[in-house]
Amino acid sequence: MISNEQCGPTLYVSDLDGTLLGEDSQLSAVTVATLNHIIGELGGLFTVATARTPATVVPLMQQVHARLPFIVIGGSAMWNPVSMSYEHTRGIDDMTVNAVADVFDRRGAHPFIYRRHGKNLLHTHHYGPLSPQEERFIAERHHLPLKQFFLDDRDFRHSDDEALLIFSMNKYAVLKSIADDLRTSVPTCSVMVYHDIFDESEGYLEIFSAGTSKAAAIRDLARQLGAGRVVVFGDNRNDIAMMQAADFSVAVDNAFTEVKSVASKIIGPNTADSVARWIETELLHVT
Repeated sequence: MISNEQCGPTLYVSDLDGTLLGEDSQLSAVTVATLNHIIGELGGLFTVATARTPATVVPLMQQVHARLPFIVIGGSAMWNPVSMSYEHTRGIDDMTVNAVADVFDRRGAHPFIYRRHGKNLLHTHHYGPLSPQEERFIAERHHLPLKQFFLDDRDFRHSDDEALLIFSMNKYAVLKSIADDLRTSVPTCSVMVYHDIFDESEGYLEIFSAGTSKAAAIRDLARQLGAGRVVVFGDNRNDIAMMQAADFSVAVDNAFTEVKSVASKIIGPNTADSVARWIETELLHVT
């Protein structure tokens, strides 16, 4: 369990895509208002845990009066929304970066390497041809102030900046095969592969330093806050580990069947502001 088994406040942690965000991948006005009521008037401890980077999390959460660090990049970093800077990063060492890149080279695949640059920038390096999916991914993000892309970067393996994530998007079957290879040949990394929530044939592969996960980051944050109970919300298979580690886990109704099977409770879908409403109701009942 994430809980430190001591009496203390509840920490509420939600995934973003498919969970807290609506069908348009944005926070609804109702969810924003409810979260601000939870954080402000009710004094609730709330944050998010996501595979996203601050480049997209900050715009999404800009209307929420957040006080706690956001768990970002799959748990490899926390982002302080007050100082607008990274904190508590878990980097991938250079030897592991090269070993992972070698596996991708053997498969003819080309990942992105995410590196923290200074206090609040993320440099994203890539070498090789881009798929249409990757081109769309870049087009949607190239203008963001907290992320800069370095494409066709022949020296993409090497940098003085700390690597936080190696990331790839492709057909799920292709990524699953690469993930299996990495788990066998590169024990110094942590691997997460999962389906796209809109098209199960597509997938995402995330590689971190060994021991890095959203569950581990939530555990660290709960300890810092003196939380006596942790409640997490999720929808996708990459949320299962943090849900299993929490004191109480909640799946939205649109979650994958496997996610629902490990949840303590199933609530309404992400399109009905279900996460924010559930937290508010629980806090009102407690108070």
